[in-house]
Amino acid sequence: MPALPENSILGVFGGGQLGRMFAEAAHELNYRVHVYCPEADCPAAQVAELHTGADYHDFQAIAEYAQSISAATLEFENVPVASAEAAAHYIPVRPGGEALYTVQDRSREKGFLLAAGIATTPYHNVRSEEELHRAVAELGTPAVLKTTKFGYDGKGQTIVQSPEQAVEAWGYLGRHKCVLEKFIDFEREISVLVARDTEGRIETFGPIENAHANHILDVSVYPASSPAVAAEAAIAAAKSVALELDLVGLACVEFFETAAGEVMVNEIAPRPHNSGHLTIEACDVSQFRQQTLAVAGHPVAKMNAPRPAATANLLGDLWTNGEPRWEAIAEFPGVELHLYGKKSARPGRKMGHLTAVADSPAEAERLVREARIAVTR
Repeated sequence: MPALPENSILGVFGGGQLGRMFAEAAHELNYRVHVYCPEADCPAAQVAELHTGADYHDFQAIAEYAQSISAATLEFENVPVASAEAAAHYIPVRPGGEALYTVQDRSREKGFLLAAGIATTPYHNVRSEEELHRAVAELGTPAVLKTTKFGYDGKGQTIVQSPEQAVEAWGYLGRHKCVLEKFIDFEREISVLVARDTEGRIETFGPIENAHANHILDVSVYPASSPAVAAEAAIAAAKSVALELDLVGLACVEFFETAAGEVMVNEIAPRPHNSGHLTIEACDVSQFRQQTLAVAGHPVAKMNAPRPAATANLLGDLWTNGEPRWEAIAEFPGVELHLYGKKSARPGRKMGHLTAVADSPAEAERLVREARIAVTR
């Protein structure tokens, strides 16, 4: 199937910052963008040509939307599968509903990984107190109890410190269906971006090393300090994920890396990822350009990063005393500011990010951390 011609309209389900940066990349390739998002003034709609503000369960609106575009993608993984499949009656949706179905549920995702022979954290499903007690007995404590759906940025999970605390922890999560995961004493957290096109070609980028604060991604650095054996294993696993999911588009595979150099998949995001934002400055092909290429039917491209890079998130906490002093960034040559166009700041909300490209990973990380401090003085 030939690639979509220039000036075609690409759709994106979701209107957040990932959709915004996708739209900007699509414009660079001379595509127009139509955003589907219930929010009236979402970040993506601010830069897109068209916006449908209907509910994700309004299937008449989805049908009309799908007939206005040539292909669609998504910028968050909790788009209802039925909505993606409704659009797919008219146009290609990349990634498709089956991949979305797999990764929307932690239990299904882990079952998929096990069936594919891809290492993941040991776990047990929890649907009753009996299963919970059995899981704790087999996995031991501490362990991590996670809801199977709608968990991100540390939401929907809690630590089970002892067998006696298990029922209380499950109650804290609403006694919803969960997975109990063995606690991994990891050396670092890393991620790999993987893109696959309509012809089955695969390109990867990473690993990227990620540091979290309060369960939210804080700083990402490329390249990761992983030993070669761990980096190679993570890249191989990410390729396997793309193949087994029959992915068309871009995804991010997150890993725990142990001191022994073993890697285990933590999560799969079927979309661009916060850790990949540094590719905008660091690479000749960003994660968003790669997403656009795959969705529009072009071959995916190599993502070359000549120099190390780092990204620091800007959360709403920085606005506590008013608008940050963005002019202070000028004191840090090479640091780039990205703001997402969100109208209100609140603690923990991702409002933007800083990226630096430097001669070493440590220098890039120092620059973004110091620049972030400077804007709040």
